[in-house]
Amino acid sequence: MDPQLEKILKLPTKQKILILVLVAMLEAAALVWFLYLPKHKELSGLQIELSKLQSEIDDKTRIAGNLPKLQKEYDQLNLELAQALTELPNSKEIPSLLTNITDLGKSAGLDFLVFRPKGEVVKDFYAEVPVDIVISGTYFSVANFFAMVSNLPRIINITNVAFSDIKNVNNRMMMKVSCLATTFRFLDKKEIKDEKKNAPPKK
Repeated sequence: MDPQLEKILKLPTKQKILILVLVAMLEAAALVWFLYLPKHKELSGLQIELSKLQSEIDDKTRIAGNLPKLQKEYDQLNLELAQALTELPNSKEIPSLLTNITDLGKSAGLDFLVFRPKGEVVKDFYAEVPVDIVISGTYFSVANFFAMVSNLPRIINITNVAFSDIKNVNNRMMMKVSCLATTFRFLDKKEIKDEKKNAPPKK
């Protein structure tokens, strides 16, 4: 028999129990350190990964649930864009549009003293087309002209309105009105390309 084992067997019972407890504790510690902790760490990592995947699934499920609503909103935006396209003339239509404005003014009983197109102001995908206008006529003729312009299918903004030479002629309020009429047109692909090419570099 092993001498060390004989020594242990000859020890008092309390010491034998203490040794057994220590051995059991060492075995338990070894099991925890070498088996439980690595598995626990692996399990924790898997739980975190599972939580991330579940979160992604929830997000995608929510997006999928909103798809009909998003599709409806997308279709509505396309309709609004198509409508907006009809309200912005292309470059070929600008002269006839300006002619329409003068025709409206004359039909309202106005005299055009100044009708001076100014240089276009190029934006991202469209250009502003401003026109200086000076007209004379009665107050009601001016109001009627502005109303007719606002009802045109094309977008025309009237700004910088100023009244002058207001006087009563044969019981009619006559006046001179200066304003800035601005319409807009889409730039074609070549114009957009040229504009980007000539744009100053961003700082």
